[in-house]
Amino acid sequence: MSAVMADPAAAEAPVRRPKKKLLLIGAVALVLVLALGAATVVFLKQRAAHAAAVAAGDDEAVPDRTASAHVDPKNIPIYLPLDPFIVNLADKDADRYAQIGITLELDSGASADEIKAYMPAIRNAILLILANKSSKELLSREGKEQLAQDIMREAVRPMGIEIAAPELVSPAPVVASSAASGAASGATVAQAAKPKPRRRDNARNPIQHVHFSSFIIQ
Repeated sequence: MSAVMADPAAAEAPVRRPKKKLLLIGAVALVLVLALGAATVVFLKQRAAHAAAVAAGDDEAVPDRTASAHVDPKNIPIYLPLDPFIVNLADKDADRYAQIGITLELDSGASADEIKAYMPAIRNAILLILANKSSKELLSREGKEQLAQDIMREAVRPMGIEIAAPELVSPAPVVASSAASGAASGATVAQAAKPKPRRRDNARNPIQHVHFSSFIIQ
């Protein structure tokens, strides 16, 4: 019986492992891990710097979308609504009355507190203005604008603030000169042509605008 003899050289040959391939894969994995770690560190540093800038009030660190929504608290208007006014008007042909809602726009919260302290006198001043108006005056846009100006001027009088009313400047009358007019007439004409000095009042009005929330005339 014949036996097949195995090749001793083939049986004793060692198994070769791909060491170079394993080393290459390990190097690539190490590079990826290091890159990921570096990116994470950079991201965390940028996030911490952004949070610190926002906490310090740096406007440049805030994105543009939030900059457009930023509101300066110093420029927020102060509104003071008043209780509605019901008053008989100055119409002579019929009994007419007005029901008007007024809101004052003020320059500061301190002015609002001061006006509240003078509110009875301020309401009295506004009522006197309305009682001297006729329905014809108040129905027009010009009449409402004039009413707002009157309220701005008269409402602060109880607080000791005098606001000069706008004056209409009329042209000086032209007087014809004649040979018979003497030196006295010439002096009179010169005095008449001299413009009348306007009243100046530098007091600041705490009432910036007068808004009408309702306007009913019956």
